[in-house]
Amino acid sequence: MKISQLYIYPIKSLRGVSVPQAILTDAGLENDRRFMLLKVKQDGNGNKRLQNMHVPHFTEMCLFLTDVIFPTENTNNGKILITYRPPDAKDDSDSQIKLLEVPMNPDVSGLEELCVTIHQSPTKGYNMGTKYNNWFSECFGYEVVLVYLGPHWRRVLGSFPPGKCQVHCQDMVPVISKSSMVILSLLSLLLNIFGVPMMQRDASMMALPNLAATITVIGLATVTNIYLSRGSRRKEEKITFADTAPYMLVSETSVEEVSSRLAGDEEMDLTKFRPNIVVTGAKAAYEEDFWAELLVGGGARLLMTANCIRCQSVNVDYATGKMGRGESGSVFKKLMKDRRVDKGAKFSPVFGRYGFLDQGCKDVPICVGDEVHVSRIVEERTTYDWPGLTN
Repeated sequence: MKISQLYIYPIKSLRGVSVPQAILTDAGLENDRRFMLLKVKQDGNGNKRLQNMHVPHFTEMCLFLTDVIFPTENTNNGKILITYRPPDAKDDSDSQIKLLEVPMNPDVSGLEELCVTIHQSPTKGYNMGTKYNNWFSECFGYEVVLVYLGPHWRRVLGSFPPGKCQVHCQDMVPVISKSSMVILSLLSLLLNIFGVPMMQRDASMMALPNLAATITVIGLATVTNIYLSRGSRRKEEKITFADTAPYMLVSETSVEEVSSRLAGDEEMDLTKFRPNIVVTGAKAAYEEDFWAELLVGGGARLLMTANCIRCQSVNVDYATGKMGRGESGSVFKKLMKDRRVDKGAKFSPVFGRYGFLDQGCKDVPICVGDEVHVSRIVEERTTYDWPGLTN
């Protein structure tokens, strides 16, 4: 198999950017989902609160196209280019089309800090201010705030992290922690101190009990540490404004199978699945449900931990900014017939696989055309386990 397409989503739930290459980080592809939009809502008393915006609930978000200008070497001049194209725009010269540039890595000094919680995993972000908020608000027709993640990140919950996923946690190599080493040293010292009187009674018998006791302590400390530090080889997993994992992978073979369910010559738009990595060459549709580990390009390793449960976003018509009609609006229903295959989400169809970058692969570049090898599979599908999202 090979990578056929790579996508980043600079602003969550807006249209993505197809890129020829990308940098793997522990929080996802570089520059992926570091911005998001919040709708300003008011209650009857005039109090304002902020609501996360996701494309299945705000379908008009798909009318915003994004592109990127990556920074030149040793500079911070990267930009996100946003184009709002309403459905009745006739051509590129239509006055309804609006353009905006957002700095890829803005200066956050002086910006208001906001709390943002996505699927029960909280973080902080920065309100980008009037210039950007007014532009989006004018396009949407209601008040909107653009938020930048900055140096913050979100925790990965449930059994999604490799260190907690049943498939991978058994492979985590236990490491003796510094605290265990300190305790072990103190115990060994005490044994040697209290062992000294033995010399006065029988010097020939001193070495054996002390050695046995020391070995016993080492064994107990090590065994105890195995249970306490299982999975501690990995640091706490990080995600940006992505839903539940840093990487989303789909197979073209599976996308083609979805297209075969649509009448006429209509084809499934794979970008509606919002993948980061698209692979071609899989022998069977949905075989990725069982992928546990992938080797990508020059040696990057992805640990696959969960299948992606899908929502009505796959029915959105990107041309109209509304839920699709006819075949394009029936994809979710068609998948519901036989793709409810996850025991942790019995009433949601599965499509695509979530993954995490293995340790030691950080900042490795990958490119379209890179080979992809499945280095490990599982016999049974993993079970979706994220607090508050199972059904």
